[in-house]
Amino acid sequence: MPNGLAYLMLAVWPLVTLVMFRRWPIERALIWSLLGAYMFLPPPPAAFDFPLMPPLTKESLPSVVTFAICLYHYGRQAPLLPRGRAARVLVLLFIFSPIATVLGNMEPVFYGSIGLPALGLKDMVALVLLQFILILPFLMARQILASPQGLRELVGALFVGGMIYSLPMLLEVRLSPQLNIWIYGYFQHNFEQMIRDGGFRPIVFMYHGLWVAFFTVMAITCAIALAREADGRRRIILIGAALYLGLVLVLCKSLGSLIYGIYLAPLALLLPVRMQLRIAALMALVAISYPVLKGAGLVPVDWILEQAGRASPERANSLRFRLDNEDILMERAYLKPLFGWGSWGRNHILNPFTGVIETVTDGRWIILIGIYGWVGYMAEFGLIALPILMLWINSRRLARDDLSPLLGPVALLLAVNLIDMLPNATLTPLTWLFAGTLLGLAEKMRDQSPSRKRHGPLGWRPVM
Repeated sequence: MPNGLAYLMLAVWPLVTLVMFRRWPIERALIWSLLGAYMFLPPPPAAFDFPLMPPLTKESLPSVVTFAICLYHYGRQAPLLPRGRAARVLVLLFIFSPIATVLGNMEPVFYGSIGLPALGLKDMVALVLLQFILILPFLMARQILASPQGLRELVGALFVGGMIYSLPMLLEVRLSPQLNIWIYGYFQHNFEQMIRDGGFRPIVFMYHGLWVAFFTVMAITCAIALAREADGRRRIILIGAALYLGLVLVLCKSLGSLIYGIYLAPLALLLPVRMQLRIAALMALVAISYPVLKGAGLVPVDWILEQAGRASPERANSLRFRLDNEDILMERAYLKPLFGWGSWGRNHILNPFTGVIETVTDGRWIILIGIYGWVGYMAEFGLIALPILMLWINSRRLARDDLSPLLGPVALLLAVNLIDMLPNATLTPLTWLFAGTLLGLAEKMRDQSPSRKRHGPLGWRPVM
């Protein structure tokens, strides 16, 4: 169980956030209020759990506090919702579709003699609040970070954060994942999953070693993006930092993230921005289409398992287990396809005698379809993919010199995050920060056309 320090850190973080906003530019304060919490605050089960509210964790608490500070100290001079009709509809569906989910699950579910409760008004309120809190980084990033300065702050923060985090990561590679136990008094996951290839994979203060590895991929890509617009000695330093982070990534012992890093590095470094956006858009479309393609038997499952087996029989067995569970859970989801089964584990298969959950949900997509149905899935994946598609479409209206060299690598990184949400549930506040920033920039690109010059700039502006 979490110790007193874990809860103290959560309680103190609003004050830390307030100091950031007092001393730093609003862009930097927003980013580090969420990034710092993601890196260093204790992960669940450490949380404040109030009635009629979702638990306030290291992800939700900073989002609520940061949003409240922005409203109180800076006012709001731009609409909170996106301008485009498609994005606005997706945001509203994302937040309010749980109402339909609860209305369709107001009866208990039984597995033999084991029953799960019906959903009610309390669940409706909690799920809607959860969705609103979850999307706050997206909405704030769209308003605050949708500028060249905001984009550069975001990319720079991810690079600096990765360099800082590499030190405790290397410590855990050497000594085993112990930092969360030493500091917060508990281990946040299954320790056996942190043992790999005769050594240890770091977890630090995140949910799993896979999250740490993907965070390292983000940092590498951001270092390369910064190197693209740098010159001289600074470029050499940034390339050297990217190589160092690449070595750290190898020590994370995550094959998937290692493949992402090898794939992203040359694309981010060598390709022109337009080509990067085109590839990112293609990856986003593939990610969104995956459930349909898999249901239609168009995903080459056997070939994928064969390739994984060549790399490691252990990883191939793990992947086969995930894919088998996806099939079982999809059959369950088909019983309530539009709005899903809701919370309390109703989307799972339970043992009819012991009540133990017999299925495992690894990928974010199968979690969404099971809990919120296809509507919830399209709302979330659509909100993350839409900025990439809009950037690709709107960038064709601009001259090549008008496109920031940071745009392409960030879009590629967000698209790879979408791909990674198929086998894993790596949706984090950083995902939403990237998506919101890119959506705001895509809207500004569209506004540069003569028919849209009348729109004012996005962003929060001080009123004090």
